[in-house]
Amino acid sequence: MKETNAESRLHRRLVDTLYVDAMVLADEARSYFDEGGRADREALDPMARVSFSCESLKVTTRLMHVIAWLLTQRAVDAGEMAPREALDPSRRLGPAPVSEASAVLAMPHAAQELIAASAELYRRVERLDHAQASEMAAPSPARTMLDRLAMAF
Repeated sequence: MKETNAESRLHRRLVDTLYVDAMVLADEARSYFDEGGRADREALDPMARVSFSCESLKVTTRLMHVIAWLLTQRAVDAGEMAPREALDPSRRLGPAPVSEASAVLAMPHAAQELIAASAELYRRVERLDHAQASEMAAPSPARTMLDRLAMAF
């Protein structure tokens, strides 16, 4: 896969924006689940408190997978890693834990928002990961022809 400068800049901007979003969301989640949501958690029945704790771990896991993937993309953009290395299964986006809808609906509103935001951010990055992997795995005939022409001139 040979990116043009415009594609490279766009990719870098997208990765940087997603990275900032992920870091802000991680900070909000840490703040809420560690301290801010303490009163919300204490108001829940014992089983719901366990679910609350599980959901906080799921949010953290989703965000850490996203951040790790984005850091890998930054390493590729900086030339510290070859694009093919980023496709190694250990460097691809890790699997996200699934939240049960019924458990999420029983959570306080602030927790529901954080859970939904982490799942949405994960889905956005997952689409990028899949697109990147499929593009690298099987370049289109048109892309192959364009690459050959670019190399010829």
